[in-house]
Amino acid sequence: MRFQGAMNVIGMMMVTLLLAACSSTPKWVEKGGGYMNEKNSKAFYGVGGVSGVKNEPLAREAADNRARADLAKFVDTYTAYLMRDYAASTTAGDFTKSNEEQNVERALKTFVSTNLAGVAVVDRWEKEDKNGKTIYALAKMDLVTFKEQVGQLKELNAAARDFVRKNAEQAFDRLQQEEDKRGNSR
Repeated sequence: MRFQGAMNVIGMMMVTLLLAACSSTPKWVEKGGGYMNEKNSKAFYGVGGVSGVKNEPLAREAADNRARADLAKFVDTYTAYLMRDYAASTTAGDFTKSNEEQNVERALKTFVSTNLAGVAVVDRWEKEDKNGKTIYALAKMDLVTFKEQVGQLKELNAAARDFVRKNAEQAFDRLQQEEDKRGNSR
């Protein structure tokens, strides 16, 4: 009888551990978009998520589109940056006293607009909590497709397109080596 009870306890612990493992957040949700080396496949990824949308097909579509938009940031992003800096020091008569002023302002605008062919949503994950359901999506563009896309960009001149296509693989490898040095491998 004791053996039977111990086996029941062990069985319940195994089921609990299995359920906990199944509900853990995937690494790609925590890391976000970027590049990843996975099973000898180099690719760019985007992660999107949506919460509070009760219509599940609409929520999935929104998460998918946000993942594609996140991936697009790595392909083609225009950033405008403006910084204004003002400083003044005023003295009158008595040079031991002065009035100091300064004002620093920064404005940053980022815009993404690109046509992404060959991007696929390869995974989704759902999380249920007290606030409702959150749906996450993972979009992927492999390095081969990326190089093909670069070849079709009209804004780049022929020399720039050839350079990017030729050096994309090496740049990806160097980026992975730097990430490995920092222990941030995905």
